[in-house]
Amino acid sequence: MDAIRFKVKFLPHEREITVDDGETLIHAAMEAGVHINASCGGEGVCGKCRVLIEEGDVAEGISEKLSKEDIEKGYRLACKSLIKNDLVVRIPVESTIDASVLNLQSTPRKTAHIKQMDLGELKEKGLFTPPVEKKYLELPEPSIQDNLPDVSRMVNYLKLNHDEHRLYVTLSVIQKIPDIIRQQNFKITATLARPVHQGGRTRIINVQPGDTTDRNFAIAIDIGTTTINGQILDLKSGEVLSEHGEFNGQISYGEDVISRIVYAEKAGGLKKLQDVVIKTINTVIDSIVKQSGIDSEEISTITLAGNTTMTQLMLGVNPRYIRRSPYVPASTIYPPIRAIDLGMNVKEHVTALIYPQVSSYVGGDIVSGVMGSGMYRTEELTLFMDIGTNAEIVIGNKDWLACAACSAGPAFEGGGIKLGMRASKGAIEDFSLDPVTLEPMIVTIGKVRPKGICGSGLISMVATMFEMGVIDNRGKFNRDLNSNRIREVDGVYEFVLAWKDETQIDRDVVISEIDIENLIRAKGAVYSGCMTLLSEVGMTMNNIERIILAGGFGSYVDLEKAMIIGLLPETDAGKVTFVGNGSLMGAKMSSLTNRIRRDVVEVTKKMTNFELSETPSFMDNYMAALFLPHTDMKMFPKLKERLDARMSARRGVLQ
Repeated sequence: MDAIRFKVKFLPHEREITVDDGETLIHAAMEAGVHINASCGGEGVCGKCRVLIEEGDVAEGISEKLSKEDIEKGYRLACKSLIKNDLVVRIPVESTIDASVLNLQSTPRKTAHIKQMDLGELKEKGLFTPPVEKKYLELPEPSIQDNLPDVSRMVNYLKLNHDEHRLYVTLSVIQKIPDIIRQQNFKITATLARPVHQGGRTRIINVQPGDTTDRNFAIAIDIGTTTINGQILDLKSGEVLSEHGEFNGQISYGEDVISRIVYAEKAGGLKKLQDVVIKTINTVIDSIVKQSGIDSEEISTITLAGNTTMTQLMLGVNPRYIRRSPYVPASTIYPPIRAIDLGMNVKEHVTALIYPQVSSYVGGDIVSGVMGSGMYRTEELTLFMDIGTNAEIVIGNKDWLACAACSAGPAFEGGGIKLGMRASKGAIEDFSLDPVTLEPMIVTIGKVRPKGICGSGLISMVATMFEMGVIDNRGKFNRDLNSNRIREVDGVYEFVLAWKDETQIDRDVVISEIDIENLIRAKGAVYSGCMTLLSEVGMTMNNIERIILAGGFGSYVDLEKAMIIGLLPETDAGKVTFVGNGSLMGAKMSSLTNRIRRDVVEVTKKMTNFELSETPSFMDNYMAALFLPHTDMKMFPKLKERLDARMSARRGVLQ
């Protein structure tokens, strides 16, 4: 008997797909190429995959995450909805993902000043020596008297005229050279890939007819848990020719690395996640190649940096032991790999260089940031922090480095928040309150009607409400305030940020005490990770001379408000430097200079890793940090002074 199949049409995308009876709606959307937010990986606990059934009906799909009003209107959770007939499904705006904001040039607000090692500094220090170089060769033509093989002719010329020794020729070059070498009368360009260490063998990875030495390019890729970003670099000038970012396609299978490791353990899960991330990488590659206008034949290498889980998933390496004690990765160092063997959309000569890892939770993205920021070469005692779903922390200088990672959860990227979302159009990113009426002023990304709250907006709200006394140090709303915006719904207190008729969605945009509690847990994990690592190396914040913030999140967060809630230690803002996407920065620098590629191995050996889950003081620090900003206000003297002054002024008014 033939299997029963049904048609599903997704609006407003106008995508239609035929699927088997009983398939889940979220899997049908994946197959149709329609993205629906699914932060929990399809477990039904986040409530983000809310869709409207316009025609037909589904089995199940009703959840406590949906209100009675939602259910009556026809809303269901896509991850729990089983297809039993033909359907027309509308994806509401809050359940979609908008990648356009990733490629907008934004100006950070009230953040740390931006500092990255620039090309001029590389050249000034003599470090601009790309690991892949082109050499132009005018070879003597063969004859009866001189009938050396084509490869030997090329190798001998490089030895005699360019002092190149210990050469290794790849099979792809041997396959190409008979025809290439004769296209322009034995005038060719050879592409040489330098070894990481002196004394290693230089590989000849490509040959081209004529002189193409001015056309040598590299790709740098950051494989983030949430986003994948790439750049094309001119290895002659060192300039970035184009860049592009996309949301990592794996987010449909889980918001964080643990969810994805769990998915990878399912039958076929690892292969699926590898295929999805390679597909996203190829989308980024295709975009930057098209933008730059270069020929893909002219790309010589691709450098990739990602956390340990993302790296193993990209390589198709089982990550299951990363999340199990004693937390062991498959490897910390990977050999050069032909990029096409991973399925990347580049020519066969292109070599993929993978940034090394330190541990299960301190990966190549953090090593890349440490390298790109240059903290490993300075005398200054530096605190490096990359804050996202996971928070990675490095402390040290040129003499020593200590590192740790802690799971902050997805709150900083909108996960675990009732109306949380990533930083895209319609997300509330800034917030203030009238101190008398408690009427809010909100600013959204794209200056459009709100549809949710992103991480920077969440921090701004909680900091503002705490400093104004709208919430207490436990994150609970002040029940004595006279405002219709503070209300109780289903036993949970919440604050209405925007009424239904002011939003893009068919409901009020609110922040609840549960949302605030999730943020407090996330910030508590980051702060306690920082304090624990400091104490383990026998130091305090007073010893720190410089703080480096990395990651897209840092470009939007208000430093002062981050300190108010206790996400960051209270310190002089002048000490803080923002380096942007540290992972991409380090991948770029490694593409431009072989010196950093040589240094990186020594740096990873120098980095002492602390497993915070196995460090007793971490839990003590964490419990102390589960308040705004902390149980010990002496650690936040400037904030304490402001709060005391506000309290005194309030008493004066009452008297």
